[in-house]
Amino acid sequence: MVNLIVDGKEIKASEGANLLRVCLDNEIYVPNLCYLKEMEHPPASCRLCFVAIEGYPQPVTSCTEVVREGMVVMTDTPEVRRLQKSAFELLLSVRRISFCKTCIANKRCGLQKIARFLGVKLRVAHLNRIDVDREVDHTHPYLDYDPDKCVLCERCIFVCGNINKTPMLSLAHRGLNTSVTFFESAAILENSCKGCGACVEICPVGALTLKSHNKVTG
Repeated sequence: MVNLIVDGKEIKASEGANLLRVCLDNEIYVPNLCYLKEMEHPPASCRLCFVAIEGYPQPVTSCTEVVREGMVVMTDTPEVRRLQKSAFELLLSVRRISFCKTCIANKRCGLQKIARFLGVKLRVAHLNRIDVDREVDHTHPYLDYDPDKCVLCERCIFVCGNINKTPMLSLAHRGLNTSVTFFESAAILENSCKGCGACVEICPVGALTLKSHNKVTG
């Protein structure tokens, strides 16, 4: 075990434990979208979990840091908040946030939670929204995927790989066109995908939905 201090709170944790996990386990919330405790190497793709660490020249992502003896961490400095808000607003600038009331993730959405925590609005007036022509993908036999909602956190890819050993979801394309894609044809997916819905459950923003749900609400 090692001793560290986070926001003035003395904490004991296993040496080498993930810093973000230690914060969350000790009821110190750090905004995040792409982290799952089962991940050995988090993708750090959301760039939201910044913290300041004594001795470091600048804030770092907490999901890529491990705890060590004597570490002093601050999760709420002005610079940390500035970086978190900037990353969050940039993420919102390429997402369509106009249908919260009808979204399956409403009131449990990761974006809503972070917006409340940071004290920012989901519609950022001073940023021009970047419009990309992206349509809902209906090719999967059990799932629909809305790239306009997706935050590219890769949680769905991770859980699919854990359940099926060979993941049937992946990231495709580049830049603003990056999206989650289905590996196989619909016929192959129907036989290989278990239809367990784990990817839907783990999605923090409702980008993946079961077709049965869409038939009821669509």
